[in-house]
Amino acid sequence: MTTTIAGTEVSLNAEGYLTDLNQWTKEIAQEIATTEEVTLTEKTWEVIAWIQEQYRNENPLTIRKVGKSGITDIKEFYALFPNGPLKKASKIAGIPKPVSCI
Repeated sequence: MTTTIAGTEVSLNAEGYLTDLNQWTKEIAQEIATTEEVTLTEKTWEVIAWIQEQYRNENPLTIRKVGKSGITDIKEFYALFPNGPLKKASKIAGIPKPVSCI
């Protein structure tokens, strides 16, 4: 499906995740974060950049892998992206929902 986020037309899957990372912008991320009730800080941007890098390198994501990234630990990851951290972080980062997410 196609919708407009932050003034840009983007393609989303049925769960609301971007289907093309090339359409992602920081403005789109900000609007998705607001919808997901996540405050974007310097640390959340670091996590988002790391998640995008892992996706580009075709490294499957898990919460455990994020916790071992050196960017954040699991406790902080849950604090940055409450109520489903990997789902929310992935959605904000503009990548599909990781297979490890229910």
